[in-house]
Amino acid sequence: MATRTPTLPKAASDALVKGIANFPTLTKDEVIAATPATNEEWRSYSQARNAEQKKKVKKMKKELEVGVELLKLGQVVVRKLTPNVVSPEFEKKAYIDVHGGAFVLFGGLPSIEEGLLVASRLGIVVYSVDYRMPPTFPSPAALNDVTSVYNTLLEEIGAQNILVGGTSAGGGLVLALMQTLIQRNTPLPKAIYVGTPWADLTNTSDSLVTNECVDNVLVTYEGQLKAAAHLYAGNKLLSDPLVSPIYGSFAHFPPTYLVSGTRDMFLSDTVRVNRAIRDSGGLTQLELFEGLSHAEYLIFYKTPESETTYRLMKRFFLSNL
Repeated sequence: MATRTPTLPKAASDALVKGIANFPTLTKDEVIAATPATNEEWRSYSQARNAEQKKKVKKMKKELEVGVELLKLGQVVVRKLTPNVVSPEFEKKAYIDVHGGAFVLFGGLPSIEEGLLVASRLGIVVYSVDYRMPPTFPSPAALNDVTSVYNTLLEEIGAQNILVGGTSAGGGLVLALMQTLIQRNTPLPKAIYVGTPWADLTNTSDSLVTNECVDNVLVTYEGQLKAAAHLYAGNKLLSDPLVSPIYGSFAHFPPTYLVSGTRDMFLSDTVRVNRAIRDSGGLTQLELFEGLSHAEYLIFYKTPESETTYRLMKRFFLSNL
C-alpha cells in the first residue's frame, strides 16, 4: 500500500520541528495491523498506552507544580487540579477538562494531561473528568458523565463561573455537552474550548483524506480511528449527533475557542464546527498553526505553538467572562 512520507515543516518553530523529528510514527499499514480486533485486545492496548502516558503525566505534574486531588462529583470520578497560584481573574472560577484519546484511551491519571497545562498556564482550578469508556461503556456513558459533572458544578458555583474544554475526542464531547445543555434549557458556561475536535466520526471530513499519512499522530482513519469510532458508537449510528455532534444544532452556542494545525487530520472537523457556530450566529476564535499535526500543541507542550495555544485561550476566556 503506497503512502506519503512527508518532510518536516519548514515554517514551524524549531522546537516543534525537533519534536516531530523525534516522534515515533507508524506507517498506514502498521497502524492498521496494530488495531485491536476484540474487546479484550482493546483493553490490553488501552492499558499499555495508559501506562506510557502515565509516565509523562507524572513528569508534567512535577514540572508544572499543580496539586492533584482525586474525588467524586456525584457518581463520577474527577481529579481536581489546583495550581500553586490562582490568577486573580479566575478566583472562584472552575474549568471542566474533558480528555481526548479516541474515546477509548487515557483513563485514570493520564486523563489530566491537558488539565495540568490549563491549570498551570491559566492559573485556574480544573476538574478533569475521568469518564467511562468503551468497550465496557459505549455512548452515551461518557457524555452522561461529563453532563453530570457539569450539573454538579452548576449547582455549586453557577454557570457564570464555569468554563469547559477538551481536545480531540474530548472536544467532541464538549460539543455534544453544549447541545445537550441547550436542548434541556440548562444555563451554559461563559465560554468553551474545543481543540481539534473529533466532531464527525463518519469518515466524511476532507482533511481525513488530504492529511492522511501527513499527520504523524493520527496517520489514517483506517484502523484504530475507524475501530474506535464504532466501539464508541455502540448501537448508535456514527451520524447520531450524540456520537458526531457536527450533525446536531449549533444555535445558541457559548463563545468558542478552537485550535488545529495545517497537518491535522481533524482540521476539517475543526473548520466545519467553526463554520457551523458562526453560521448559527455564535462567536468563535479559530487558531491554526503551521505544520502542526493532531493535538501536537499538547503532545509537544514545551513549544511556542503550545505556549501560544494556552495564552490565547486565557485571553479569550477573560474577554468573555
